[in-house]
Amino acid sequence: MLSIDKQKDIEHVTLILDGQVDASNSVELDDEIKEVLSLNYKTILVDGSGLDYISSAGLGVFMSYLEDFEEKDIQFLIFGLSDKVANVFHILGLDQLITLKANKEDALKTINEA
Repeated sequence: MLSIDKQKDIEHVTLILDGQVDASNSVELDDEIKEVLSLNYKTILVDGSGLDYISSAGLGVFMSYLEDFEEKDIQFLIFGLSDKVANVFHILGLDQLITLKANKEDALKTINEA
């Protein structure tokens, strides 16, 4: 089960994930990212503090947009991941491709420095 909320700010949009991302619902995540891209924000944050689990299908959704983010000069950060979920990103080396921050404050500090 996955719920996704959107919080729009002047400078950025935050996708708030709660539950689990797996093959059965990764399409929902894909649709939300697609919609957020169409809003032309320069920064997209993902609040993963409510994320219990992410499968390879969920990781694949994030990976599939990395080129789009780069082409459109969009800053993309994920914050608040539990140690268990963050470890999945680390094991697969995705923490080298996606900026991961411990909490929202660190994420906002990073975008403000850019």
